[in-house]
Formats: sequence, C-alpha cells, structure tokens
Amino acid sequence: MKIIIVGAGQVGGTLAEHLAREYNDITVVDINEATLRALQDRLDIRTVIGTGSHPDVLVNAGIEEADMLVAVTNSDEINIIACQVAYSLFHTPTKIARIRSRNYTNPKYKEKLFNDKHMPVDVMITPEMVVKDYIQKLIEQPGALQVLDFADGAIQLVGLRAVKDSPLVGQQLRFLKEHMPNADARVAAVFGKDGAIFPTGETVIEDGDEVFFVAAKKNIRKVMSELRRLEKPYHRLMIAGGGNIGFSLAQALEKDYNIKIIEYSTERARHLSEKLNKTVVLNGSATDQELLLDENIDKTDVFLALTNDDEVNIMASLLAKKLGARKVMTLINNPVYADLMQGGVIDIAISPQQATTSSLLSHVRQGDMVCVHSLRRGAAEALEIIVHGDEKSSKVVGRAIGDIKSPPGATLAALVRKGEVLIAHHDTVIQTGDHVIVFVVDKANTKAIEKLFSVSFSFF
Repeated sequence: MKIIIVGAGQVGGTLAEHLAREYNDITVVDINEATLRALQDRLDIRTVIGTGSHPDVLVNAGIEEADMLVAVTNSDEINIIACQVAYSLFHTPTKIARIRSRNYTNPKYKEKLFNDKHMPVDVMITPEMVVKDYIQKLIEQPGALQVLDFADGAIQLVGLRAVKDSPLVGQQLRFLKEHMPNADARVAAVFGKDGAIFPTGETVIEDGDEVFFVAAKKNIRKVMSELRRLEKPYHRLMIAGGGNIGFSLAQALEKDYNIKIIEYSTERARHLSEKLNKTVVLNGSATDQELLLDENIDKTDVFLALTNDDEVNIMASLLAKKLGARKVMTLINNPVYADLMQGGVIDIAISPQQATTSSLLSHVRQGDMVCVHSLRRGAAEALEIIVHGDEKSSKVVGRAIGDIKSPPGATLAALVRKGEVLIAHHDTVIQTGDHVIVFVVDKANTKAIEKLFSVSFSFF
C-alpha cells in the first residue's frame, strides 16, 4: 500500500515506523529537514521537505498514486487542508486527519463540517480523546496494566502483572478452567523475564509475569482475581494538569469519583472551575510537596500526571508515590523515558503515541479490521477481524481453530458471533461474519494474519 504521512512528529514518526516494518511504500512530508533525516536514517522510507497541504509538495510525495493520506501535524488546519487538496485535486481514496481542537470535534458541528461536500476527512483521530478513553478503562479496572475493548465493549483484553500467593501463580494454565467453571477465559500471551511465551496448557504462570487474557466484559474481575489479589475500586483521584486530557477525564468521571485537579495556570484553573461541576480545582504546581500534603495525597487512590511536560509528570509522580499515593499513572511522550519508568515507582506509563497509533492502524491495515491495538510499546498487537467468504474462498471459514495453521506467536483468542462472546478452544469452528480477536506476540507476523483472513477466489 502506498501511504503518505504528513507530519514527522512523534505520532507521524511512530506510525511510519510501524508501517515501514510491514513493507508498505511510505513517504513522510515535513518542514523540518533534520527530523526527516533522522527518520530516514533508521527506516526504509522516502521523505519530502515542505508543507503537506501544498499541492506541489504532495505531488513530489507521490499523491497521484497514493492509496492513503494520513495528516498528523500539530496544526489541525494543515491536516484538514491536506485532506481537502488530496480529495479535490488527486481523488485520494482514504484521507485521515489528526484533529485536536474541541471546536472542530464538537458533535454539534462535526457531522456538518466533515463530509465530502465540505471537509473531506474520512477518518478523524482526536489524540486527547483516545488517551482519555484509555485512562478511563484503567481506572474502571483497578490493577490492570492495559484494558482494550473489542466488539463494542462486549469482550475485553486485559494485561496485568501476576503476583505470588494468587491461585494460578505456580500452576499450569490448563487449571484456569477448573478455578473458574462458570467464567470462560483465554490467556492470549505471557511476557516473562526472558520475553514472550506462547501460552499452552502446560505453561506455568510465575510471579511477576505480564499476562494478557481475553474474556467477556462481565467476567473480567473474576479472571483478574485468579492472577492477583483484586484491588479495591478507586474512589479518590488527583489529576496533575488541566489540559484537554485532564479536563475531559474529570468531566467523564466526576459523577462517580472524588476528583481534584491541580492546574498551574490561574486563567486555565478559573476556566476549569466554571466548566466542571463536582471536581475540586486547585491552582498550583503538582511538584509542590506542601500542596500535595495539604490535599491528603496519602489518601489518594490514583495520582494521574497528565501535563504536557514529561519531566514535570515524572517528578510529580515520584513525589506523589513517596508521599503515599496508592497508585500513579503518568503520561510520558518520550518513549525512552516511558520504558525506564514503567513498572518501577510509576505503576503505569501512558504513551499517547501508542494509543493514537493503535487507532490509526485499524484504518491502514488491509482486510476488514474493526480495530487494532498496539501492545507493549508496539512489540505486539491485538486485532479484531471480521471473517468473510465461505469454505471455498477462505482459509478459516468452516475450520476448527485447532486445524488452522496460524503464523508463529499468533493466538486466535476469542470471537463474537451475533452478539455472543465465544472464548476460542481448539474445536471452535469459525463461521463467516464472526468477529475474531487475534493476539500477535511478534507484530512482524501481522501481514501473515491479514493473508490468513483474506478472501481468495482461487483458494480451494
């Protein structure tokens, strides 16, 4: 697939890295020559210097033959105009834009603005909303490292760290069913000290292993209790940073949680206090020890550092944990910082690029993929694929999962059929129309999964 990415920032660079590994024809456009050079030094891609909304620059990038334009600069307007130019002059089939301003994303205007008659953006990605939804799921499932929805929330994939003294730690996975006779679940992958482990019935879960499992949403808490002591639900949240993410998160949760926001800007703090109903807004610095102590940080269930400054987020999180916060979740843009901090004093390091890239990938992949989630800093992926074809045209329809030759490290973990969640077992037969959840430990095998589920007219 020939894809042009406008914007070589963190989101554009991360997306280019993902797609270049999968042998797509990628061209990245940006005004920053040094950034483009750094990308080209490590990736097999083409780069073009210039403003991505200018027609001549897009022509240089190969827009006339492109299958897709993905505009992810820091400017909503450049992203929108790039899509408009691609549509009006070059009839580019798919146009994706990163749009951050709430003025554009307001439901009151969104549908009237974004259509082929006015602003031809096929897919709109709003990073702050993606990250807000990601954090909200983590708060709703205490103890989880990652929570992903599939099939409109009917099924979830949850990652957590196994701890000693839990029922399944030290036992083989085949005993999972014995422990939970009324709650079907499937372990999709295990990441131990030495890397990924492809799970079988004989796999033994060890203390500290990172375990990803799939289950119907209603059974998630039951399965979590088998792998670690269930954490008490969260009640008191403290958010550092009242930007778009902090504000929208408080707005979504303030009915059910006691929330305090610390905002450094007096003007922004005043705006937040006017817009939020139950949230307590504090004007000050999240790294102010006296302020944290005065606001009972030691009685806080979750401290969320969500400012736009990595260093402030990390220092505020370390201080909050030292002063007694039960759990800290930290927004970290720099992937090097994120890898250093995750799993230490900071319980969960949240990568906005990873969350945004996941939402972009489902639109870029071939085949009928409903969603794609990037896991473990992009090393693994979870996919939701709609099955098409019949027994003659498909390699999977009418076949039991045990008889399907999947790529190495790929697990067909579950499926949703007409609204019913079915956890995959070796004798589960796939039917056309099923939504299949596939976990790929090594994302280098994603192309092979796409091929496995593709419909072929010559396949017998």
